[in-house]
This record gives sequence, structure tokens and C-alpha cells, in this order.
Amino acid sequence: MSVYKIILVFFFFCFGSATFAQSAHIKGIILDKKNQPVDNVNVSSSGKGTKSNENGFYSLDVPTNQKVIVVFSHVSLKKVTVAVTLRPDEDYEFDLVMNDQDEQMGEVVITVNNKKRVQGITIIEPELIRKIPGANAGVENILKSLPGVNSNNELSTQYAVRGGNYDENLVYVNEIEVYRPFLIRSGQQEGLSFTNTDLVQNVDFSAGGFQAKFGDKLSSVLDITYRKPTKFGAVAEMSLLGASLAVDAVSKNGKWSAVNGIRYRNNSLLVNSQETQTNYTPTFVDFQTNVNFKSSDKWEWSFLGNISQNDYQYQPLTRQTNFGTIDDPMALLIYYEGQEKDKYTTVFGAVKSTFNASKNSTYKLIASAYHTQEQEYFDILAQYRLGEVDSNFGSENFGNVAFTRGIGSQLNHARNDLDALIVNTELKGIHNFKKNQLEWGAKFTRESIRDRVIEWEVIDSAGFSLNPPIVILPKNDQPYSPYTGPLVPYNNVRATNFVDINRFSGYVQWSRKGYIGNNEIWVNAGVRSQNWTVSGDNITSTTQITFSPRAQFSLKPNWNKDMFFRLSGGLYHQPPSYRELRDADGVVQPDVKAQQAIHIVLSNDYSFKMWNRPFKMVSELYYKSLTDVNPYTLDNVRIRYAAANNAKAYAEGFDFRLNGEFVPGTESWFSFGYLKTEENIDNKGYISRPTDQRLKFALLFQDYMPRIPSIKLYLNLVYNTGLPGGSPSYADPYLYQNRLRDYRRADVGFSKVLIDAQNPSSKRWLQSFKELAIGLEIFNLFDNQNAITNTWVRDVYSKNQYAIPNYMTTRVFNVKVNMRF
Repeated sequence: MSVYKIILVFFFFCFGSATFAQSAHIKGIILDKKNQPVDNVNVSSSGKGTKSNENGFYSLDVPTNQKVIVVFSHVSLKKVTVAVTLRPDEDYEFDLVMNDQDEQMGEVVITVNNKKRVQGITIIEPELIRKIPGANAGVENILKSLPGVNSNNELSTQYAVRGGNYDENLVYVNEIEVYRPFLIRSGQQEGLSFTNTDLVQNVDFSAGGFQAKFGDKLSSVLDITYRKPTKFGAVAEMSLLGASLAVDAVSKNGKWSAVNGIRYRNNSLLVNSQETQTNYTPTFVDFQTNVNFKSSDKWEWSFLGNISQNDYQYQPLTRQTNFGTIDDPMALLIYYEGQEKDKYTTVFGAVKSTFNASKNSTYKLIASAYHTQEQEYFDILAQYRLGEVDSNFGSENFGNVAFTRGIGSQLNHARNDLDALIVNTELKGIHNFKKNQLEWGAKFTRESIRDRVIEWEVIDSAGFSLNPPIVILPKNDQPYSPYTGPLVPYNNVRATNFVDINRFSGYVQWSRKGYIGNNEIWVNAGVRSQNWTVSGDNITSTTQITFSPRAQFSLKPNWNKDMFFRLSGGLYHQPPSYRELRDADGVVQPDVKAQQAIHIVLSNDYSFKMWNRPFKMVSELYYKSLTDVNPYTLDNVRIRYAAANNAKAYAEGFDFRLNGEFVPGTESWFSFGYLKTEENIDNKGYISRPTDQRLKFALLFQDYMPRIPSIKLYLNLVYNTGLPGGSPSYADPYLYQNRLRDYRRADVGFSKVLIDAQNPSSKRWLQSFKELAIGLEIFNLFDNQNAITNTWVRDVYSKNQYAIPNYMTTRVFNVKVNMRF
């Protein structure tokens, strides 16, 4: 698309212009009486037609401001005829259940019944997730392109939302909360996200102001649903980063169905592109299954299981980082000895039963267990030289260190072990009566943690051991005067904790659709409560309770423009997890209270058509006031809490996203976010929080060659301003408010579809493929140097400390093959 068209779009929205169209959009999912998706349903209206796909999804354009007839027909099911009257630019969702008995007829009166839209939930198409390139491709890779979602670590699947940290995000799969390992401290140790994108059917995301039913976290909700297959199928992917296989299976009578997926990943391709030369032999493997059984029209059962093992072995060898200025170029050379051996083994299982007691009442019983065994062992000696670089182009030693300013070493040791078992039992109910809906739930959670922390760090500078800055010791003015105090490690943590946490939580919420004059409204109000008790060896048992009222209000004016306005928010609590209870010395503080936040979110959702194609503009203004804040430091992805409620904070900002068919038949979007978040610790004044990432721009773009549509392009571009961070270990944040470099990254993928429904193969051995594609991915296209932290090195002579950036990955090429059977 030409540049001038993009500029016109931008100014179009800045000045609030409106584009009128004479058609509307109706879409939805078609199910049979067993609630299974139905494919190949003919959907037609006013001479236009389409068919539902294998997931039962269909989409059709219809005329507006008049009654039109939409006909649904299938070879084995009775025809359905529906009359609809839609407004211009209306994007209406109509889900249908077809049966094999009586022909169905009806008329649809448009109301505010697209719940996800009125609730402000972002819907992400699974097909888009599987196509967009990224060093860690998947759901989280797409989330990082949304406004308000920030990350500066391409090796990690973790993300921060609107000033929160990585621990403040809820993740559900099939309404079951999932957990992350506890001890992971760097993105390259993570390996695999829990979510297997090959199994996904629906992905919903809320960045704030979410309902009471969604749990006790401060920032966001990611709600994922795995699909229920209707026929046998398989999909496989192979690349230089690993491989995956997913298989759909269905019994002959259709009562049993299952999706199974196995994945393997090796990050060597990415890690070897960093400045540190290593021997790196990781193994990241997991297996997931989602089994469904429909015992009757009223009862349905499902099982979700996961086994994951991350075996991380890391042996650094050498590193050279050049920094400084053109006039004063410098370099840090490091020679390593030792290695790191980490292992994370997790097992997760959940059983869910759904009982449809009547047309208006549904009950769900969910039981789950999560068990993780983690070990983090390393002994790494780093010996460094800090020197001036020879910048004379004619010198034989050009680019090498010509003069050494400082030497030293750093020895890191850890023997950390953790065993955690988390068990949940939950009962939920949903009741519909007239235009009202009542939802409630009660949940019990038991967390048993067995944790041993042994880690220390010794830093030597020019032959002199550095004392920790937080310990009161005699003055150390070496080498000018002798030091007579004790020799202690720069960092030393030793603790053993056996902790049990029992949690009782519940919620009740009410929703209603109605009218104010001719304007449609939707109201939701609810309250959550949680009671938790912390106990364990040498721990005084402590019990606390919270109440969190929340509400949402949506208005759809009776305008020709398809526009929504939403106001949502309330009181949000985050009762402390085990990691939030453990202080910097490894000691559990059972009296830590729940962090508290007041959310206010005002948003606008405007759907329209441009160039006769659908577009949507979503803008949100938000403010969060936080009290009883538990301050923390952030190093890579490792969070260390103060385990004290000695701070207050706020977060404010604006999010904007424009998405639509910039290229016909493909969805793309542009995102912008502004964020400011600060905290006041012990009333010493407001400073930036570790997640204060002010500006965020992102572009997710899809395209194809018009004359060769089987060749496709996918672009994922992100720009974030620098985070506060990179300060020396245990530094006072009020003394160090340095910011890292801006994060700039572009990942691009090219794909050639060899076989699909439009291009079947004539070769017999290829006819078993429904789809076959080969792709090339370029990560970090422009080879930007992005820093995740800083290494601080002392110059003994000048007594200066130098911040040497720890850079992330450089440009990397990846080849992959996708197959669908």
C-alpha cells in the first residue's frame, strides 16, 4: 500500500473524520446440537454467499438499514432462515445451533450482545498467532504488539501491562489458571510458554478494568480456550529452533475428542548470536493434551494435562563488549570458567465438568493440580579486563585493547532447590433470566512450598575484595590505606523455607442489557473476596481477607456510526504469592498484605469501513492508584521483592490501536501507548518504577504478492523507550535512576504456500497434505543492539564505575516448514 494512503489514514483519525459505508458484517460460529463446530455450511444473503470453515466460523457482508434474509443450509442438517436488520458499519456476531429435525426461522433484533466487545476484551485470531514471526513466537509474541503491553526481552515470554510486573498477569486455559516456574531468572532459561498455539481456538485479552470473575491480580487477564476437534487432523512444524506436532482425534460416535501436542525447542541459534561465546546445550520439551467427553446433552467432561521439562546447561567462555565514545573508545574483555546447570520439571493436570441443568442454568466443577521441581546450580568465575581500545586505523592492533585501566574478577555460586505443589478446587454457576445474567464461583487453593536458597557472590577489583554496600563495615579505602574489617561476600543469601498457604476465594457478579431511550446499554457489577492463611516451619500463622468490588458500563448510542463507549474499574487486590512473601535475604515475611489498586478505564471502540474494507479503532484512557505496594527490583526477568508494604504508586496512560484490512483479506494493526508509573517508598518522594516504559509503538502487518498470492509477508515491529534499570546490585533506587537504551526490534517472515485448498498437488505422495508451506524468518532485521541489563565494572585508578550494556540477540536467520494433514 502506498505511503500517502497510510498518512491519510493517520490524519483521518486525528481529526475524527467518519467514513460511511453501505454494508454491514455478520459473522459467528455454527454448532450442532452436540455443541460441535459444523463446517461447509452454506451461508447466503442478497446474492452473496460463503461457507463455514472446519471450526464452524463464517463471515458475510450484508446490506444495511433494511431487513435481509440470511439462509444457513447444510447437506445433513435442516435449513435455518434468519431475518436481520443491521446498521451501517455494524460488525455483528451471530452464533447458531443447527439441528437435524425442524427447519428454523427467526428474526434477529440487534442488541448489545457481543459480550467481548462491550467488555473491552481484545480478541486475537489463532491463525494470526501462528503466522507472525518472533524469537519466541506464540500468544505472548502477539500480546507484545498491543498497546499497554511492554517487554524488552525477545528471549522471554513474560510481559508487563500498564506499569505492572510479570507477576501481575492472570493466565487461564479452558477457565483453569496456569502457573510459571518460580526460579527462572533470565529469558533464555524459559524455553517454552505454557500455551501451545497449535491447540488454541480462542484468545481473549484484557489490559485492565476486568470483571470480578477473573481473579485476584492487578494488571491483566489472558483467557485461552483450546479447541474441540470434529475430525482427525494433524499439523507439524520444523525449524532451526525446534519442532512441534499436534494431532486431533475424534471417536466414531463423536462423544470423545482430543487434541494432543508435543513441542521441542533449542535456543542455541539465538543465544549463540549474543556477544558472550558459550557452550550451550539446552533441552526444552513439553507434551499437552486436552480430552473432551460428552456423556449426554447435559453433562460434559474434559481433562487438560501438561508435562514440561526445561534442562538448561550453560557454559560461558569469553565476551568482548565495546563501548564509550569515538574519542574515548573502551572495551570490556571477560574470560569465564565454570558452568550453570538448571532443571525445571513441571506436571499439571485439571478435570472440568460442565452440567447444563436447564436452558438458563449451567454449573461447572474444576479441580487442578500443579507440581514443579526446580533446581538452579551454578559456579561461574568471570575474570575481566577494562581497557582503552586502539582506534588508530593504521595500527596492527586496531580494535584491540591497548591499555588496561582495570582488572578484576567475579565469582557467582548457587545451589537453589524448590518443590511446589498447588491444588485448586472450584465450583461456578451461570444463570440467565430475561435480560439478566448472574455468575458466581467459590474456590479453594492450597500451596505447599519447599524452598532452599544458597547463593553468594564475591567481587574482586585489582586484587581487593569489595564489601557489600548495604552492610555497615569499617571504611574501605584500599589500596591507599589497609582494611582491617572482616571479609564478607558482596552478596550472600542462605535460607530454608517450608511454607503452606491456604486460600478461599469467591465472586458474584450481575450483568444486564437494556436501553436508555434508543441507546443500548450493558451493565456489569460484582465483588470478589479472598481469605488466606500463611503458615509453616518457624512461621507465625497469619490470616488476612480482602474485598474487591468492580463494575463495567457500556453504551452504544443510536448513531449511524458503529461506536461503543465503556467505563470500567473498581478495587483490585493481589494477595501475596510465595515469591512476594520472600525478602531479599530469603526469609519469609507472613505479614505482607495484599497490594491494592483502584482502576479507572475509559474507552471508545469505533468500527467502520474504509476502501470498502472493515477497520476498527480502539482508544483507552486509564489511571491506577496503588497502595500497600510491595517494592521490587527487576533483573532480566527475575523479580526480588522487599516483602514489605512500604510504598504507594500510580500508573496513568493512553492506549490506541487501529486494526483492519490495510491489505484486502488480511488483518494488520498499528499500536501506540503512553505510560507513566511512579512509586513513593517510605515517603522519600516519587521515582520511576522498574516498569516505567514511557512510549511504545508497534506495527503488525501482513501482505502478499497480488500476482502470486501464495507468497506472503509478515512483519512484527516494536519500539519501546528505555526502562529504568541496569543499576549496580543492591543500589539505592533513589541514587540510581539510569535508563536502559530504547528497545527497537523488527522481525520479518516470508512464506511460500506450496499446497493448500486452492493449490492441491497432482503428485500422489503430496496429496495427503492439506497444506504445505516453507518460510524464511529474519529476527532483528536491522541488527539493533538492545540491552537487557548493565554489567558494572570499577576503574581502581579513577574510582569510576562503568555501565557496560548486556546486549540481547543480533540478526538471526531461521528456516521453517509447516505441514497440515
